[in-house]
Amino acid sequence: MRQLLLFISIIGVGLLFISRLFYLQVYNASTHNLFEDNAIRKVYDYPKRGFVYDRKGELLVANQPSYDVMLIPREVEPLDTLEFCSLLKINKQQFIDKYNKAYRYSPRLPSVFVSHLSKEDYAVLQEKMRKFRGFYIQKRSLRHYQTTIGANVLGDIGEVNNAIIKREPYYKMGDLIGKQGVEASYEKTLRGIKGIKFIQKDRFNRNIGPYKEGVFDTIPEQGKDITITIDAQLQAYGELLMKNKRGGVIAIEPSSGEILAMVAAPTYDPNILVGRGRSKNFTKLYNDSIAKPLFNRSLQGVYEPGSPFKLMNALIALQEDVLEPEEKVTCYKGYKYGNRFMKCHCNYGTRNDMISGIQRSCNAYFATTYRKILEKNGNASEGIDTWSNHAKSFGLGNFLGYDLKVGQKGRIPDRDYYKRIYPKTFYSTYTISNAIGQGEVATTPIQLANMAAAIANRGYYYTPHIIKNIEGETIPEQYTKPKYTTIDKEHFEPVIEGMLQVYKKGTAASLQVKDIEICGKTGTVENFAIVDSLKTQLTDHSIFVAFAPKDNPKIAIAVFVENGYWGSRFAGKVASLMIEKHIKGYITRTDLEEWLLKHSLENEYAKPYSGEPFKINGETSLQIVEEQEYYKLKKQLNKINKTEN
Repeated sequence: MRQLLLFISIIGVGLLFISRLFYLQVYNASTHNLFEDNAIRKVYDYPKRGFVYDRKGELLVANQPSYDVMLIPREVEPLDTLEFCSLLKINKQQFIDKYNKAYRYSPRLPSVFVSHLSKEDYAVLQEKMRKFRGFYIQKRSLRHYQTTIGANVLGDIGEVNNAIIKREPYYKMGDLIGKQGVEASYEKTLRGIKGIKFIQKDRFNRNIGPYKEGVFDTIPEQGKDITITIDAQLQAYGELLMKNKRGGVIAIEPSSGEILAMVAAPTYDPNILVGRGRSKNFTKLYNDSIAKPLFNRSLQGVYEPGSPFKLMNALIALQEDVLEPEEKVTCYKGYKYGNRFMKCHCNYGTRNDMISGIQRSCNAYFATTYRKILEKNGNASEGIDTWSNHAKSFGLGNFLGYDLKVGQKGRIPDRDYYKRIYPKTFYSTYTISNAIGQGEVATTPIQLANMAAAIANRGYYYTPHIIKNIEGETIPEQYTKPKYTTIDKEHFEPVIEGMLQVYKKGTAASLQVKDIEICGKTGTVENFAIVDSLKTQLTDHSIFVAFAPKDNPKIAIAVFVENGYWGSRFAGKVASLMIEKHIKGYITRTDLEEWLLKHSLENEYAKPYSGEPFKINGETSLQIVEEQEYYKLKKQLNKINKTEN
C-alpha cells in the first residue's frame, strides 16, 4: 500500500512539473503573452505597399525608403539631449512633447519619435544611435508619386490616430494608413500584412538574439498592386483645362462604369503630402476655406443640375405616356403660371416638340412637360412620387455605391419631402422649378455623368468605380452587373436625337468636333451666396453633360464650372475637348483649347471678398491670364501631348 502511495505521489509530482513546463514553454510563449513580456523587444517589419497603375499600365504610385526614429519610453537612459535634437533637427521643447506623447500612449511599447528621415540624416544618425538607449531606427516605405496629377483620385497616407487604433487593433502608434482616395478605399489591399520579430533581452536590457530562435517571428506579406480605371493622360488634360477655375469633371465609360477621369479643381500635387512636410502642407490645404483644394467637387459638390435635368423630365413624360415626342408646345419667351413668369430665351411664338425643345433648351416646353407628369392622375402629391422614383432609378438623389470614400447624396424630392413645406397638399406649380433642374433638385457631378451614361446605354448603367484590376483577385460583382432604370428602351431615342441636335444647331453648335457625333446638353444655373449677411446673386454656374459617339458610346461626361457664366462658355468647351482627346487621342479644336488656357475665373471667385459688382458685362468681365502663366500652361499642354504621342 505504501509503495502504491509513493508511486502515485511521484507520478502526481511529475505531472505537476510537466504541466508547469508546458505552461511556461508553450502556453506562456504564445504571441499574445510575448506582446506583454517586457524582456522581449518587438520589432515590426513593414511590407512594401502595393503599386498603383493607370488603365494603360502607367505607374502612378510607387514606394521610396523612409526611416523613423522609434522610442520605448521606459528604456530611455540619460542622454545628451542637445546633441540628439541637433541630429534630428528638432528643438528641446519638441523633444519633450514627443517623449510625453509616446509615454502617454505606452511606457513599454514603441512609438514613432521622429518620422521620415532623409537618407542623409539616416546615415549620420545611424553611426551614433548606440549612444541613445531606448531609441532605434526602423525602416519602412513611403509613397513615391510618379505623377503630379490626380491628388483627389490617388489620395495619400498618413499616421493613424487613437480612434483608428481603437477601432482597428492591427494598427499601432506611428503606423501609416490610407487617408483619402484610392489609398483609403483599397487600404487593406495595398498595405499588405506587417511581419514581426521578437528579440530576447538580457537583464541589462541588451539584445541577445531572436527569441526561441525566431520560431514566433512572422515575415511581412507585401501589398497587392492595383490598376485603376483612370486614364492618366485624360486626367492630366482635364486638370489643365480646369486651371484657374473651380468645379468638377467626371468622365465614365458607359459600357463598364469605369471612371476615366475625375477632376476636382483646384487640385494640388500629391507629392506635397509625403514625408516630413506632410503635416505642414496638409494644414495649409485644410485651412484654405475659400478655394478648398481638399474638397473633391466631382464627388462632394452638390449643385442644382439646371437644364441637363430636362432630359430626365422628357424621359419620365414619355414613360408615363403624358405626351408624344411630336407634340408641340408654344413658347412666349417663357412660361406663365399664376402671377409668376419663368423666362426663356426662345423667340416669341416658337413652337417646340421634344427634339427642338431639348435643342433650344425651352423652359416653357419643360414646364408644361413637368406639370403633365405631376397632374397625370389629378393629384400632384402622388405625381411627385412617380416623378421622384423614375429619377432615382438613374442613381440620382442617393449614393451611387462607387468605391471611393467621399460623396454626397444630392436631392430628388418626393411627397414626404414636400410634406414639411406643404403639410396638407400642394400643386405642381409650387415646384415648377424642378422642371428646369432648379428649385429643390440637387445633384453631384458624378451623378450627372452616370445619368448621361444611362442615357447613352438606352436605359441601364454600371455602378461607377475606380478599380480595374487587383493582383490575383476579381472585381466585385456590384461593379460588373448592370442596373436598369424604370424607363423603357424605346423612349430614349427622341431624347438622344435632341441631344445630338444641341450640337448640330442648338446651344452647343459652336462646340462641334469633326467626325464625332456628340450628344450633349448645356446648363446654366443661378448661383447665390451669403455676402455680408445678405443673400447675393453671383455669376451663374456653367454645366454640361454629354456622351459620344451617339452609337456605341465610349465616354459620358459631366462638367461643372463654378461661376462659369453659361453652359457652353466654359463647361461645354471642357467637355468637347475631353471627348475628342479620349476618342481621337489628339485635338483638332485647338481654338477651344487656347481659349480655356487663356481665360481665368479667379476674379469671379474673388468678388464676394473684394466688393466688386456681380453684374456680368460680356467678354470684358473675363480675366485673361498673365502671359507668364499662359506659357507655363502651354508648356504643360505640350508635355501631355508629347507623352500621349
